Amino acid sequence: MIIRKGQASDLAALVDFNQAMALETENLTLDNERLTKGVSTMLNSPEKGFYLVAEVDGQIAGSLMVTLEWSDWRATNYCWIQSVYIRPQNRRQGIYAKLYQAVKSLAEEIGGAASFRLYVEHDNHIAQKTYQSLGMEQSHYLMYEEIAEGAAE
Repeated sequence: MIIRKGQASDLAALVDFNQAMALETENLTLDNERLTKGVSTMLNSPEKGFYLVAEVDGQIAGSLMVTLEWSDWRATNYCWIQSVYIRPQNRRQGIYAKLYQAVKSLAEEIGGAASFRLYVEHDNHIAQKTYQSLGMEQSHYLMYEEIAEGAAE
């Protein structure tokens, strides 16, 4: 298995993974044009964050996206893990654990992190167990949101 940063040649796979993840976890079909623009922007804008991909036998088996959020209280970043997807045939093989370890290693290279955070659907108990097994705990924070007028959900 090879873990590496995502690159422009991964665009189609990352778009497909995001579509599959949205359908599987939220029963949503994302607008392909908007999603492609979003993934492409991330791939070409390192200041926004980055993707990590896991290759198995030359094929992308899983991926995640990382964005950084500066904390004035802690004078360091929070690492937000988003858009996690592992192909069904590659699940339960430790791929997410390796991707997560790579996130932590990359955070150390840029000066550390206050914590590693992610969102998970309330009913996605399998993913929650995976995250807990790797040392993550449910945060005491609740999330509130208002969708901006004109923004796509």
